[in-house]
Amino acid sequence: MTSLGVLGHDRYCDAIEVQVRQLRDVVTSDGVELSATVPTCPAWSLEQLLRHTGGALRWAELLVRKRVQEYTPDGNIPLGQGPEAEGDPAALDAWLAETGEMLVGTLREAGPDVKVWGWAGVLTSGFWARRMTHELAIHRADATLAAGLPYEVDPDVAVDAIDEWLGIVEFVQRTQPHDAAKELRGPGRSIHLHATDPPPELNAEWVVELTEEGVAWRRGHEKATVALRGPLTDVLLAFYRRLPLDAGRLEVLGERELLDFWLERATFG
Repeated sequence: MTSLGVLGHDRYCDAIEVQVRQLRDVVTSDGVELSATVPTCPAWSLEQLLRHTGGALRWAELLVRKRVQEYTPDGNIPLGQGPEAEGDPAALDAWLAETGEMLVGTLREAGPDVKVWGWAGVLTSGFWARRMTHELAIHRADATLAAGLPYEVDPDVAVDAIDEWLGIVEFVQRTQPHDAAKELRGPGRSIHLHATDPPPELNAEWVVELTEEGVAWRRGHEKATVALRGPLTDVLLAFYRRLPLDAGRLEVLGERELLDFWLERATFG
């Protein structure tokens, strides 16, 4: 089971609010082409990515507002996927602004403990506050990279995004492993993530063990089969497969093959 995270419900709501505003800044930046291909999600244009992200936020908002208790496919919810007009930055910006206001308002009203269906073992509104924080963090990276803009994320959000990713991979690998995830099982292999720039109190280091029983992880500085070392934002993006390991901003120490093996197989399922 994943957790509600360590940042607290209000912090997640604040982070969603800020990140929606940052996503809107991408839409309205001079020279940004909504038809541009997203390099990290090449099946999508930038506009399709933004509509997908806004749709996910609206789906989560409806689940919490309606106190939904069982899985409801987003395709069965009449949310729409954005403004009727395509290629209109102003209309897309306004839709994203409304989306953020809806979600943050609903999450603040609900608090973290309302019972709501969730897909990673946590059945509360707090799960959706945390999940949408990191859905935004990663898809905002996709959008800013596609627009050729610099990407920044608050260090506490980046650290928690890695925590959440590892928790979800652990949950999926244990409860519903597909063929690729099953291959992660095995003795005597480990991965160390080491972010070099956050303040020490964030404890931005992780150890991931691939055991016969499944994936296990913890925070800490330990020797491992392979280590990924670099600035926190780059470690986050590499671990989410948004930044190539060979981009020149990260160090890989030890058995690179294990890290590649993990990145190919560690998914939501």
